[in-house]
Amino acid sequence: MSMFCFQCQEAAKGTGCTIKGVCGKSDDLSNMMDLLTHLLKGISYYSTELREKKGYENQIVNKFIFDGLFSTITNANFDKEVFFKRVEKAFEIRSMLKAEADKAGVKVDTTFDGTTWTGNRSEFEAKSEKVGILEEKNEDIRSLRELTIYGLKGMAAYTEHAYNLGFEDVALYAFMQKTLVKLTQTLSVDELVGLVLETGKFGVTAMALLDKANTTRYGNPEITKVNLGVRKNPGILISGHDLKDMEELLAQTSGTGVDVYTHSEMLPANYYPAFKKHSHFVGNYGSSWWHQKEDFTSFNGPILFTTNCIVPPTASATYTSKIYTTGSSGLTGANHIPDRVDGKPKDFSAIIEHAKKCQSPVEIETGELVGGFAHAQVFALADKVVDAVKSGAIRKFIVMAGCDGRMKDRDYYTEFATKLPKDTVILTAGCAKYRYNKLPLGDIGGIPRVLDAGQCNDSYSLAVIALKLKEIFALNDINELPIAYNIAWYEQKAVIVLLALLHLGVKNIHLGPTLPAFLSPNVVNVLVENFGISGINTVDEDIKLMVG
Repeated sequence: MSMFCFQCQEAAKGTGCTIKGVCGKSDDLSNMMDLLTHLLKGISYYSTELREKKGYENQIVNKFIFDGLFSTITNANFDKEVFFKRVEKAFEIRSMLKAEADKAGVKVDTTFDGTTWTGNRSEFEAKSEKVGILEEKNEDIRSLRELTIYGLKGMAAYTEHAYNLGFEDVALYAFMQKTLVKLTQTLSVDELVGLVLETGKFGVTAMALLDKANTTRYGNPEITKVNLGVRKNPGILISGHDLKDMEELLAQTSGTGVDVYTHSEMLPANYYPAFKKHSHFVGNYGSSWWHQKEDFTSFNGPILFTTNCIVPPTASATYTSKIYTTGSSGLTGANHIPDRVDGKPKDFSAIIEHAKKCQSPVEIETGELVGGFAHAQVFALADKVVDAVKSGAIRKFIVMAGCDGRMKDRDYYTEFATKLPKDTVILTAGCAKYRYNKLPLGDIGGIPRVLDAGQCNDSYSLAVIALKLKEIFALNDINELPIAYNIAWYEQKAVIVLLALLHLGVKNIHLGPTLPAFLSPNVVNVLVENFGISGINTVDEDIKLMVG
């Protein structure tokens, strides 16, 4: 086979992509991502030894590792040249760390090939085919290793967003790097299960850090009516997750006559007080990430990808020349906006000038969406919510967080939301909400039946809300709450959310529309026996099981 990748929910035939990724990445690009990951493990040998023996900390090294992991996440970067350059940079960083270790008299184990291998571009592709996922032959060991590294990739995404806002926790860097080293070593199944759970623990830390970064910088999300219509000015459509990019784009478009609209996972930017003050911030345009062809065509203006959720455009797409990427995102042929230098803002002038030459967006819908139910806002409504639970007006909360995707079987989530009894409330975060957030589901005594906490990054809010309710109701176990979990997953940020929930003790999570292809039957059994993880069935069966 020319490649092997099974890190996302759309893995071909439910087992893995072997010719070309369903996401759109080519076999050689997939293999180059494997090579970069291989070298990140090698670099981590040096950084971990230096940190533990000499207290050595290097911001360039830390950023290179978490940024490298983030760039390999599903739908983030499709530019092969980026990975050639990252591999070359990996050699430089590893050599620098080796020199530091030699100078400090720190002995580093170089048994693992990623600590020593080097080559030129002509050798990269041949090497990349030898360091892939299937090099580990034991199915269960491979499964647990991949579950852990996908958790690390999700953690890296949250860590990078916090870093961009000036918030760091070096313990996260140390854990990621030490874990990358452990994933190259001979560990038992029990040791790897422990590592998986420890990854969930640090996942909670990463999400809490990002929550602190976002709310400190932009204020706590507020209940907000988000406009779905358009205005007559030209516009820029911003997608992805990075709020620092959102902040800088809004500042630089102010007074230019160019409006800004969010798309997909950037929708929750509308909930933050700091962004609402911009009069040219219009609202949200379109739906979740996989609707790009239709949404981007009718939008007319340029599109800015700040992170993952890119669908490579087809040859016939009319918007290809209007795509701009930045940060860890990339697409061959797209306009890439460089990173910040010396703390100065990114320069968005090119996309702004491009927007000025475009027609205004075509209106595809009107009306409003209501969101902004992160933990601080829900706590403000706590008395009302608790009274509704005690009176029986709210029988159960259903956590339907996670991801959206292209597959037809995701219609399940729309049907599930529609058929839920009217005394239930949906708690959501992530783009999974696009399956039901425009349905007329009503409210319960003024409490909307869909409480949107924000991006997948904001799933932490749902955990905090659950813990707060556990405290209010004086329960001993979080699983005694009237909360059921029916989570849709797609990529690696959903994986770290799942691991974080397991660390917090949440059990009986339903995961769909399919269980991850990277989970071997034995690993699935471990998750079932210890945590009650299960897949989904029919809507009617699952409502009966989860709600009663």
